[in-house]
Amino acid sequence: MKSPVPECVWPVGAELGEGPVWLASEGALWFVDIKGRRIHRFDEASGGRRSWPAPEPIGFLAPVEGGGFLCGLKSGLYRFDPDTGAFEAHLTGFEPTELDNRLNDGFVDADGRLWFGSMHDGETEASGALYRLEDGPSVRRWDEGYHVTNGPATSPDGRLLYHVDTLKRTIWTFDVDDEGGLSGKRVFTHIERPGAYPDGLAVDVEGGVWVALFAGWGVERFDPAGRLAARIEMPCANVTKPAFGGPKLKTLYLTTAWMGLSEQARVDQALAGGLFRLEMDLAGLAQNCVRLIEVATTRR
Repeated sequence: MKSPVPECVWPVGAELGEGPVWLASEGALWFVDIKGRRIHRFDEASGGRRSWPAPEPIGFLAPVEGGGFLCGLKSGLYRFDPDTGAFEAHLTGFEPTELDNRLNDGFVDADGRLWFGSMHDGETEASGALYRLEDGPSVRRWDEGYHVTNGPATSPDGRLLYHVDTLKRTIWTFDVDDEGGLSGKRVFTHIERPGAYPDGLAVDVEGGVWVALFAGWGVERFDPAGRLAARIEMPCANVTKPAFGGPKLKTLYLTTAWMGLSEQARVDQALAGGLFRLEMDLAGLAQNCVRLIEVATTRR
């Protein structure tokens, strides 16, 4: 594998850049600034940049079949129309407001199912959970007890789901059955680098799991057995999530954050919060779209 050098393609200065998704139909990389309440779009060919405000902290956005996005905000799931900039509630109220949770990080599997996590906004309570969006719409809770959820992702064959317990520095794996049910929760790997916390994930065509390291100055690849196989160094400490893009899915995009840095560290890490990319030998998996099925109800 090459020793790729990351390039900052947009020094956007995101407080908490996150959730990159590659839309092949547009040749564009979309991502969010959770704390800055912004959605960003980067056009790969032209370098064009565009941004939209969000009404609440926004943990992720996922493309929807037929157009637009489904976004995870603090209060629930919302449809976002980039043509108008409008947000419309899709499903809210499934978490008690007294928990002070927000949604954080999401993933769409090959069957169009949206997986996403919630977390305590202050990161002090283990009130977060792993959810899957169901038809209707409704949600199903599959796991709980997280301070900070991150990185849902599946293996290339869709038979494994990875999920990150950030503050425990652990990546879990689950078996996925034919109906999308989870079982057999077990440790995939622990992050051993001192001071580093696992954040968002991406999986390559060989089943390698790429994990961004918050306060870890890089991104690491683990083989399907959970063994450290490669590392890419970054010029800023807080790396938040990778995503494969480009025409051959061999461009690795990385979001970063300046959140938590001291004033001096922000001076020293001038590109913190920027969007980075680098060319890889390995390709990643294609971005899937959410398949929404509305279930009609009849009054009797």
